[in-house]
Parts: sequence; structure tokens; C-alpha cells
Amino acid sequence: MRNALRAEVRRLANTVLWSWEGFRAAWATEKTLRQWSLANVLSAALAFGLDLTAGERALILALGLLVLAAELINTALEEVVDMVSPGHDPRAKKAKDCGSACVALAALAAGVAWVVVLVG
Repeated sequence: MRNALRAEVRRLANTVLWSWEGFRAAWATEKTLRQWSLANVLSAALAFGLDLTAGERALILALGLLVLAAELINTALEEVVDMVSPGHDPRAKKAKDCGSACVALAALAAGVAWVVVLVG
């Protein structure tokens, strides 16, 4: 039992480490991740600066994190597509465009949430 617990703790530690390494790698090379991160910081500051309910604040913060997650998925997708298909291929373009659309939809969801919270 003790060995199984140690193995799980080790797996969790590795997962945290690999996730941090992935974020750092994307941060170093992806301007859009840095831009969305800045937008997230500003959005969070505004969410805490305004008189919002806890639920409204949670929605805004969670959707902001979702935008970052979508950007990381898009970055990973683009890296794999570039590795597998270095030339121009319509399927590679479609995959990259779909990844970009994923980020755009997540950002749109965050924007809609802000509009509903502020106007509603």
C-alpha cells in the first residue's frame, strides 16, 4: 500500500513537472499565449475590482483559463502538424485552422460571459 501511494505521488509530481515544462516551452515561443495571459490577468483584475457575485467571478476566471488551455492545445496541434507535414497540405491547413477556431470560440465564450455579467 505504501509503495502504491509513493508511486501515485511520484506520478502526480511528474505530471505537474511535465505540465509546467509544457507551459514554459509554449510561453517562450508563443506570443499569443503571452497575449492571452495578459488579457487573463486584466480580466481577473477587473473581475475582482467589480462588484460581482462569486459565481460570476468564477465563470470569468474559469473561461479565461479555458482560453489559455485552448491556446496550449492549438500550440501542440500546430507543432505536431508541422512535424508530420512540413510542406503545404490542405489537411494540415485544416487542422491548424480548426485549432485556431478552438481558441477563437473559447475567447468568444469568455467575451459573451463578460457581456452577460455586465449587461444582464
